[in-house]
Amino acid sequence: MTALIEITYFFSAILFIVGLKLLGSPSSAYRGNALSSFGMVLAVVATLFHQEIVSWDWIIAGIALGSALGFYCAKSVKMTEMPEMVALLNGLGGLSSLLVGCAFYYENPQVSFLPALSICLSILIGGVTFTGSVIAWAKLCGVIMTRSRTFPGQKTFMLLLLTAALASSVLGSLFPAESNLLYTFLIAGSLILGLLFVLPIGGADMPVVISLLNSYSGLAACASGFVIQNNLLIVSGSLVGASGIILTSIMCKAMNRSLFHVLFQGFFSVESLEQKLEKKIAKKLTPQDAYYLLESARSILIVPGYGLAVAQAQHAVKELSALFLENGAEVRYAIHPVAGRMPGHMNVLLAEAGISYDHLIEMDDINPLMSTIDVCIVIGANDVVNPSAKEDQNSAIYGMPIIEAHQAKQVLVLKRSLASGFAGIENPLFFRENTSMIFGDAKMTLQLLVGELKKK
Repeated sequence: MTALIEITYFFSAILFIVGLKLLGSPSSAYRGNALSSFGMVLAVVATLFHQEIVSWDWIIAGIALGSALGFYCAKSVKMTEMPEMVALLNGLGGLSSLLVGCAFYYENPQVSFLPALSICLSILIGGVTFTGSVIAWAKLCGVIMTRSRTFPGQKTFMLLLLTAALASSVLGSLFPAESNLLYTFLIAGSLILGLLFVLPIGGADMPVVISLLNSYSGLAACASGFVIQNNLLIVSGSLVGASGIILTSIMCKAMNRSLFHVLFQGFFSVESLEQKLEKKIAKKLTPQDAYYLLESARSILIVPGYGLAVAQAQHAVKELSALFLENGAEVRYAIHPVAGRMPGHMNVLLAEAGISYDHLIEMDDINPLMSTIDVCIVIGANDVVNPSAKEDQNSAIYGMPIIEAHQAKQVLVLKRSLASGFAGIENPLFFRENTSMIFGDAKMTLQLLVGELKKK
């Protein structure tokens, strides 16, 4: 039976790896997700036949409760709430690893050095992941302010706490039987570290934080695998950890920032300066007026942002795009790597509406062509099209690569108001000579535009 379980684990690991590879392409992502899910089913079934499973009642109850919650979340969570859900799932993964480490230690306090070190890492990384993810969730859903939050001496305090946690891990690994107090401190210290790591990070960096916490949850699971000597948990945790780090690196590059700066910007950045807009007035258009601008356009670029998700306007924008195509215009979508609240948020949103990936174009490919675009329609995006990133050295986002919408011949911005974006920075794009604003709910505005194009 042990050999059969290990063979099943090995086969599941292969399915995870192949599934992860297939997720790299939109055309094969569905198959990749299905293969990975099937691999997890096999892993769970094999684990249930493991000789150390002693309480079938709790196992069955856990499967039933987890399946019910998963089904409920899949059906009820809105697209705008996906980042919050991902943050919570990351946090629950970290909490699971912490609990596994704690349970194993209190059942086996006489463990040797390497298992004890694995327990300490599982607790430390799992605790940081859990509370860090909770703070990320709170910022994403508006429970706490998204801006950077610090206190005097926070950097020094964090450094001392991290040093103490690492020292506790080493001592707890060397003398596990006499380290009950050290393990208790390690649990508390890891939870506090998670809070302090994410609180200083501003709203604009939340996609990077979500990706990084996903990596942490994988590393915590990997450490738990070493604790309970489960090869599949080690492999799957390593895959999640490595892919999360790679994605985090890609997103940091897209923002022209280092991971160190993202994590510690709350310590080194100053409050962003108010934009010197000199009380300029934004040009306002109605959907009826915008028709004349759009009807004659031959090249149209749509830049989606979080506001598109909030308004659930993805189907309306697809309908509008179809009318543009019927009118002989070229329609493309420019996707910024950190648009929305999590990696790939806009891609998933547009895919849900059935918009072909062939119409999506990356930021680096569209920027050189921006001056040829007749009309650039910005829907709910703010920070990713803010020209301050290129023009204002005092801006907190200066140096961040953006979609250079301001270079288009005409810019049409669909927003509820002139309020700043998630980063809390005003956008001078709204006051450019070539920019016009249509205020209101994005979905309603798009539906009005569709109506204008249909009747004329």
